[in-house]
Amino acid sequence: MRVGWHGWLQPIADGVKLMIKEDLVPLGSDRVLFVLAPALVLASLLAAFTAFPLAPGFYFADLHMGLFFVLAMTSMTTIGVVMAGWASNSKWSLYGAMREAAQVIAYEIPLGISLLVPLMVAGTFDLIEASNAQEGFFGMNWFLFRNPFMLPAFVLFFIAILAETKRAPFDLPEAESELVAGFMTEYSGIRWSFFFMEEYAAMFLYCVVGSFFFFGGFASPLTWLAAQAFGHGGIAYQLAAAVTIVAKGFFGVFLMMWLRWTLPRVRIDQVMTMGYKYLTPLSLVCVLGAGVWEFFIASIWRS
Repeated sequence: MRVGWHGWLQPIADGVKLMIKEDLVPLGSDRVLFVLAPALVLASLLAAFTAFPLAPGFYFADLHMGLFFVLAMTSMTTIGVVMAGWASNSKWSLYGAMREAAQVIAYEIPLGISLLVPLMVAGTFDLIEASNAQEGFFGMNWFLFRNPFMLPAFVLFFIAILAETKRAPFDLPEAESELVAGFMTEYSGIRWSFFFMEEYAAMFLYCVVGSFFFFGGFASPLTWLAAQAFGHGGIAYQLAAAVTIVAKGFFGVFLMMWLRWTLPRVRIDQVMTMGYKYLTPLSLVCVLGAGVWEFFIASIWRS
């Protein structure tokens, strides 16, 4: 109750504190890389938001290869984390950076492969086109229900984005109980906040991507009612679409935070084993099964 009503000003107070806090650069560190690393991490993630449409008529760029662009830009953040760990001249930071590199390499494979399942159904990398293909009453046309391999593909995708965003139970690059703060140990002030802004923004962006390719994109009862009442081109439909996709994204973030308080951290060898021995083969099985289903069963059903 001391920082706004029920603490609603706390995030603002934290932001002001981080901006005015002393920015330290350790002796013996690589100053150029140390300063550049958090900027690269945040800039890569912000660049990925270029492909994020808030509504069908409100976006920075209508990229036909939108999903590919998002995956390419978000993969750049790993370079920044490795730079931060190396430049800090600290064993804790270097251990955390090496864990991040190994973990991302292991989980980017099932992440990309699991997204091939909805891509085969959508037939496009464009987020807006994928959403348009799922228009209709609530849930009726969602990709999640068009193919029996969609649900396991989404589960694999969700596990992979937990590892990609360094969220529990895959928060090994930070691992406070083992590595102090991992690759962020030597950072303070605004540069430290850049890493956290990237992490939470990446959580939201990946959840939005999952919403576009599994859960209908802009499709919801709200957008259906707005389309029936005002048509697809009106401001009411645009607002309904924006509210829908933000709500779906934040619900995914809620699930990721919920898991943080539910599941214990796994060991690094267990993380690698899960990625290489289980998630990658299972995602390949999902792609094969979805391809067979689309070629033989779905094509016959549509004809």
